Amino acid sequence: MAHGIVLPSARHLFHVPEEVAYFNTASLAPTLNGVLAAGQESLKRRAEPWTITASDWFTAAEQRRSLFARLIGAEADDVALVSATSYGIATAAANLDGLPGQRVLVLAEEYPSAVYTWRRFAARTGTTVHTVHRKPGQTWTDAVLNDLDETVAVVSVPQVHWTDGTLVDLPPIAQAAHDAGAALVIDASQSAGAMPLDVAELRPDFVVTVGYKWLLGPFGLGYLYVARAHQDGRPLEENWIVREDAQDFARLVEYRDTYQHGARRFDMGQRTAFELTPMAIAALEQLADWTVPNIAATLNPITGRIADAARDLGLNVPEPRGPHMLGIEVPEHRRARLLNTLNEADVHLGARGAVLRISPHLHTTDRDIEQLLNALEADPTHA
Repeated sequence: MAHGIVLPSARHLFHVPEEVAYFNTASLAPTLNGVLAAGQESLKRRAEPWTITASDWFTAAEQRRSLFARLIGAEADDVALVSATSYGIATAAANLDGLPGQRVLVLAEEYPSAVYTWRRFAARTGTTVHTVHRKPGQTWTDAVLNDLDETVAVVSVPQVHWTDGTLVDLPPIAQAAHDAGAALVIDASQSAGAMPLDVAELRPDFVVTVGYKWLLGPFGLGYLYVARAHQDGRPLEENWIVREDAQDFARLVEYRDTYQHGARRFDMGQRTAFELTPMAIAALEQLADWTVPNIAATLNPITGRIADAARDLGLNVPEPRGPHMLGIEVPEHRRARLLNTLNEADVHLGARGAVLRISPHLHTTDRDIEQLLNALEADPTHA
């Protein structure tokens, strides 16, 4: 992982009240004040459609595309603007193929959108979906590498597991996938914006991420990286705005079979999103200012401190993990009571599978951490 510097507290940049300890970025990011202001202004402008020009259908979307591309080391031409993880993975699946007897690798307890999509892919191609399980003490990386051979058509993995932040080391998996002739699809919804990810190094076929988690943007605007080898592929929908010369409104009924350059053919039809796009841009600009390596470097000691304290209470924290997330394993019969204790303390996190998932961001303060740890220590379920 690239090294960064620890940034000062940015609580003042977020719309989070002082008394709230919010540790659920992995579910829904807290809103930056600048993003909120951009949204208020965009709603006002949308209320006055006579102020919106023909070029406005394109310019902000291209700015958003470029900002995201830089975060993952891509070119703007390589990025499609999509709505959700499911849309992006469905696009990937529609542009990949496999043969009977081949396999699609997914992690155990993977995010449902990926599993459902690859099940449909398997039904179409005759492949099978192979679920990778970890043996006791085994990392996700080793488990994937153990199952990855020439019978694999697609490797579909995240950078960290969505339930508890446990790490999937992508470089060795990417190399093994290339060596086996398998396509590599990365779901970066729980890492893009919080962990460095370099598509030039990994050479994936597709990378998908939502925008409302670690990219700190609004719901409904996501991103899909498409490798050059797939950019002549088939989009999920046929919409007017991705066609060549779509900017010429007077000639839209002169129907064209040709698309705009690069991955734009895979854009969703609602990509302009007048009300939301300025919010996404404001968030991406702030991330660019902080830089992803610095965000990771700042969050790592926060999650490390929480992990150490949880272990001191006799709770297990799965490792290795990403710098920005952790899961605390809590027995099922104790989980509901502990969640109630945390809620009463105004501490907000997520319960996923067998863990309490904790995901801070740069709004997180020492007071928030103490609030969380005090609630954990006060609850008798840790005994």
